[in-house]
Amino acid sequence: MAFKDWSITAWTAGFLAVLISYAGPLLIFIQAAQVGHVSSAELTSWIWAISMGAGVSGLLLSWWLRMPIITAWSAPGSALLLGFFPAMPELAGAYLTAAVIVMFIGVTGYFEKIVNLIPKGVAAGMMAGILFQFGTQTFRASMDAPVVVFAMLVAYLVIKRLWPRYSVVAVAFTGFVVAWTMGKTDLQAVDLVLARPVFFMPRFDLGVFLSFTLPLVLVSLTGQYLPGMAVLRLAGYQAPARAVVTGTGAASLLVACFGGISVVLAAITAALCTGRDAHADADKRYVAGIANGVFYLVGGAFAGTIVQMFTAFPPALIAALAGLALTGAIVSNIRLLVGEEACIEPSVIAFLATASGMSLFGLGAAFWGVVFGLASYWLLPARAVVR
Repeated sequence: MAFKDWSITAWTAGFLAVLISYAGPLLIFIQAAQVGHVSSAELTSWIWAISMGAGVSGLLLSWWLRMPIITAWSAPGSALLLGFFPAMPELAGAYLTAAVIVMFIGVTGYFEKIVNLIPKGVAAGMMAGILFQFGTQTFRASMDAPVVVFAMLVAYLVIKRLWPRYSVVAVAFTGFVVAWTMGKTDLQAVDLVLARPVFFMPRFDLGVFLSFTLPLVLVSLTGQYLPGMAVLRLAGYQAPARAVVTGTGAASLLVACFGGISVVLAAITAALCTGRDAHADADKRYVAGIANGVFYLVGGAFAGTIVQMFTAFPPALIAALAGLALTGAIVSNIRLLVGEEACIEPSVIAFLATASGMSLFGLGAAFWGVVFGLASYWLLPARAVVR
């Protein structure tokens, strides 16, 4: 990389992409840790792993391809943990298996073929079902901290209208400031500490594979890689899917046993680094991808401090912030669901089954959402679709 290509705007875009990831999708991990009763040391290792995986893959792919390849962890995949949380050894085994599957898809070049096998509406229905509980928790959290949550909601609506790109950061800042002024924080407990990764010996389980691993691969392909590639191509970058999928799959493999869920191609935050705001010259925007990777590496190094920061604030704030940060993703999937008129009823069935949180024969709701959605798609002729 030539230093002449560096620019303040590119580094700012890379920083903002990381900041938005930590202010939004990271909260899913925090909540999943609470559901699974994960210790602070284990949670620190999780954040270290996903940050390092995203940082290394994004930095190297951006440098190699000379494109702003923005990577992150699978946010919808993380949401699966709220409904189905296996023991840590099984979780590490699931992450490893998912990484191997993604790498196989990347190396063989089957990405587009596999994605096309699954109706977009059914995949969107499952995604919307997974994210549904996040949206509702914003309003449930208002019962515990009404002033904080309503202030965040107002900030979301105002900033979303004026500067939509920075709405998540503004909501997080508002929530933190209001909670601090009300004396609901414990910032004295926050120290600058380096992360200590924890190794989890993987264990493989068929039930976990069906309930978690397969849905994780599915939501990563349809909810992250597919829109992520679309963002790149709309910005004029013909990124090779084989290299991107294989590279991120390899990064996932390296961090899986430290709690790192699948590293994937980012979609929402990628828009920050692929447009003119990052650099007027499209050939120099790859620097934003490198900057994004660098800031992820810094965040991973101080993952322990990040954990302390989030635990210093009330749980209601974290719940509301996660819900508001994912509102855009919920809207996108609902729009895609209703837009696929040829399979709207199967898509709704997939949504309802997933949102129900059902568990049958030891298999989670995401698995059954896909099963029922695909069965409905195959059994219902187009003329039987509700219109």
